Amino acid sequence: MSIRLVLLLLGSLTLDACRAAPAEPQFPKAHRDVAPIVGASFSTEDARDRVGEAEEVMALAGVKSGMWVADVGAGEGYYTVRLAPAVGTKGRVLAEDIQADVRAKLLERVSRERLDNVAVRLGTPDDPMLPARSFERIFLVHMYHEVEEPYAFLWRLREGLKDGGEVVVVDADRPTRRHGIPPKLLVCEFAALGMQPTKVQKLSGGESYYASFRIAAPRPRPEEIKACKG
Repeated sequence: MSIRLVLLLLGSLTLDACRAAPAEPQFPKAHRDVAPIVGASFSTEDARDRVGEAEEVMALAGVKSGMWVADVGAGEGYYTVRLAPAVGTKGRVLAEDIQADVRAKLLERVSRERLDNVAVRLGTPDDPMLPARSFERIFLVHMYHEVEEPYAFLWRLREGLKDGGEVVVVDADRPTRRHGIPPKLLVCEFAALGMQPTKVQKLSGGESYYASFRIAAPRPRPEEIKACKG
């Protein structure tokens, strides 16, 4: 084989490889502040138990035995360890976080408390790495305001829902720079991904509120997404 033919073949293979490589999707940037991640815990667990937030949220979400649920941005596992007995031995909880050291601590806790129906996963800031069509409920508790790329994040996250499943958000009704997100802005960002609210209401005590969303339209192409004004 001639050198010229070899070079032509190599060039052809390189060109084919370039053509085969999928382009990275381009998502709009958030037109709002993004709160920094300040820690793995929202407050002490005893303080949160006294308010009764987890019980109220799980009741509003209709969590029941046998459900498959995801706790995205699980941190130290406050919701994870309370969801586990609620879904029972026939249910499953996937706890996800983007910080490797936090994931390791959560894995230790899950093992220590013998939560056999819980799996722990490491995600990325714009992809929670959820298995497709797997969950009746996906929880985002006091963390959505920290998501730097909300449109990329939601574009991927919604694929984890089963038919009729819901994404549940718990956050504070205040500006994102103050570790919250106004409900109107939250609803707008979810609507940009074809998701509509099923319930939005204030939780007992404090500034926190509950919002749940279902898929109402096909997933848009990334370039079709219109960013909301913060």
